[in-house]
Amino acid sequence: MGYVTESIASRIVWCQQQKTRACAELELEGWNAEEAGLRDALLNRDHTNQYRYCPSGVLERYTMGLQDGLALIRAAAVEQYCATSRD
Repeated sequence: MGYVTESIASRIVWCQQQKTRACAELELEGWNAEEAGLRDALLNRDHTNQYRYCPSGVLERYTMGLQDGLALIRAAAVEQYCATSRD
């Protein structure tokens, strides 16, 4: 699971770097939302309802971060299961 945490953490850092380059407020909100989605995946939370009234692009970025984070976690669980079942 360490690899997954590192992968998600790296992506969070990348989002933070992209925020420093954001030219528009909506772009900054998108990076913040994606970062929040990744964090929520790590913490097993879902704040999609809090983004419901945001611009659609911001909601999409939160959802993308959340889904990508959850997919990484599921893939690591499957990989760990396969590794232990081979032993």
